[in-house]
Amino acid sequence: MREPTQKGTIFLIPTIIAPDTQRSVLSPQILEVANRLTYFLVENVRTARRFLSSLSIQTSISELQFELLNKKTTTEDLPNLIKPALSGQDIGIMSEAGCPGVADPGARAVAYAHQQNLRVVPLVGPSSILLALMASGFSGQSFTFHGYLPIDRGKRIQAIKRLEKQSQQYQQTQIFMETPYRNNQLLSDVVKHCQSNTLICVAKNINGSEEYIKTQPVHRWRKNLPDLHKVPTVFSLYVAK
Repeated sequence: MREPTQKGTIFLIPTIIAPDTQRSVLSPQILEVANRLTYFLVENVRTARRFLSSLSIQTSISELQFELLNKKTTTEDLPNLIKPALSGQDIGIMSEAGCPGVADPGARAVAYAHQQNLRVVPLVGPSSILLALMASGFSGQSFTFHGYLPIDRGKRIQAIKRLEKQSQQYQQTQIFMETPYRNNQLLSDVVKHCQSNTLICVAKNINGSEEYIKTQPVHRWRKNLPDLHKVPTVFSLYVAK
């Protein structure tokens, strides 16, 4: 048994990024850890319950405790959320999809856990950002993830031009994304305002049954744009020498 004075561990539990892919993309370690946890910090309780049920864990879902850790979580909320670990209880942190702590509110809880000298253990699982980079053919030595570009079209176009300039100057891969229902508008702006030889990778529905990952220069994208409406997509940009 754990000594009373020993602190708990924070486990970062990846979830699937495409439906029904648990068996193909998750490591056995995730099931092993999920089977012995009863306290979870999650971005969406309904999604978390469904995910754990799909793993067929031994503990009844009704016996588990879920607390919200999302973009509305404040700094003042963190001590109470992490408090069980200070008393020796292990905690699992789960994102809505993919790896917690990567473009995800879980990072704030992890930062607080380090301040409390708690052990943080990341488990292996799918990250759409890294999978898109792996499949792009672009530089994996130097890359930047920018998250979501501005919603305002004028500011978005400025951001796209800035990313292209940074890639050319530093030979750096630029990775970004958009809310799925604005994907088509974003790609349209990219191909309209980037130089014709700039390389763009579109990684759509990664891990899914209709996965689509393609890299080609802007002038080829202009001839035939894929329909990305309401489909999770990661975009990468690279200016080759």
